Amino acid sequence: MAGLSPDTPIPTEIKLHQKSRRIEFTFDNGEHYDLTHEFLRVFTPSAEARGHGPGQEVLQVGKQDVEILGIEPVGNYAIKPSFSDGHDSGLYSWDILYALCQHREELWAAYLDEVEKAGASRDPALCPPPPPKPAPKCGPKR
Repeated sequence: MAGLSPDTPIPTEIKLHQKSRRIEFTFDNGEHYDLTHEFLRVFTPSAEARGHGPGQEVLQVGKQDVEILGIEPVGNYAIKPSFSDGHDSGLYSWDILYALCQHREELWAAYLDEVEKAGASRDPALCPPPPPKPAPKCGPKR
């Protein structure tokens, strides 16, 4: 899903709606989709959430109220949204965006099943804060 295929439709318009927390995409093939901010945050392609290989994925929970604060273009192939929870490392290539749009219903249903199986919640008030990241180790050990 991460490669750029020459036949992938390219967004011609991207509209960010803050109040409804939705984002609209119009592609050059005429297709039009809208996704919630939460959906894009939950399905971030970043290694922080997806891991570096199978089985390393981290279920994204407590993102129900997340907002996209801004969107940065990345060359002519992707966007990089900044989310209100501080996440800003996901690069959504046109291939990834188009696939997310096309499969949003089944992806969302599978996500809701995973949240339920994990006994987790989309509600941030019901989710414990993530553990602090360990401080980087510097210099030789003495």
